[in-house]
Amino acid sequence: MTPASLQLPRLHLTVGPLQYWWPRQQMMEFYAELAEGPADCLVLGEVCCSRRNEFSHADWLDLARDLQSSGKNVRLATLPLVMSEAELRSVRRITEQTEFSIEAGDTSALQAWSEQAADRRRPLVLGPHLNIYSAAALRETLNEPLRDTPHETVHAGAGISTWVAPLELALDAVALINPVGSSQRVSTEVFGFGRMPLAFSARCFTARHHRLSKDQCEFRCRDDADGLLLRSSEGQAFLALNGISTQSADLQCLIGQAPALRAAGVDRLRLSPCSQGFAEVVRQFDAVLNQGAAAGDALQQLRRLPLPGALLDGYARRQPGMQELEHV
Repeated sequence: MTPASLQLPRLHLTVGPLQYWWPRQQMMEFYAELAEGPADCLVLGEVCCSRRNEFSHADWLDLARDLQSSGKNVRLATLPLVMSEAELRSVRRITEQTEFSIEAGDTSALQAWSEQAADRRRPLVLGPHLNIYSAAALRETLNEPLRDTPHETVHAGAGISTWVAPLELALDAVALINPVGSSQRVSTEVFGFGRMPLAFSARCFTARHHRLSKDQCEFRCRDDADGLLLRSSEGQAFLALNGISTQSADLQCLIGQAPALRAAGVDRLRLSPCSQGFAEVVRQFDAVLNQGAAAGDALQQLRRLPLPGALLDGYARRQPGMQELEHV
């Protein structure tokens, strides 16, 4: 008998942008391995600190072309916190390229994207940090006139392909915000694995931890392949520092939520990279979501990997975010 999951539409897997600063060779090996794996889409680009310069814009484009030639869909992501003219120029470079879809980290990317000619504008993804927490906010974003001239009125919805839900949203809330059957519905993507980027600040907390200034940080974040772990006074893993980003210490993991994901109308699940075992993480998610494997067996496999934290799914179930994954 064919497993019921094999009779359902594929739940596409997106590899989110790399949140950390890894050596160039490690990054190249990482993406070469993913090119042979089951992920459908890869999001590329610097999404934390513009001072990290291991890859130039041209390098990201070359990598995107290589991954595309391997059959992957590719997006280029913009920064979620733009603080200088130089960073705004980097946003414009990404929105001006005409080869790959764009993931908007903040509203400056929406505006820069709207300024492109209609025949050059690439599909746009609403990233998870745009604060779209309601159906009204999503409709307003899709209907917002980003440019109104005598020659053309550009509405955001004309070209937006996907909404990535904010990380804290429960799956039943996701279903209400972008319901199946809505005339204005776009594809829904949910953060399904990895340390969650919870907040961004103009201050670099990694530099501050090492008693350095942000502009003279010595690039200490290169020493922390999965961020710098913080513990509470009781010794509990609490948060992780990653430059200007504050993350969860433990990892969101929705591998046991396949029925709820489909019921919420989720089309894509985002898996955020970690430094060890990630290719196997992608394989296990694909096995459960699209090949009929048992979620309990896959969860046991994940727990054997050298992951940087425990596995959680509290937010998805309207529970505290630090609540550990229930038995599946």
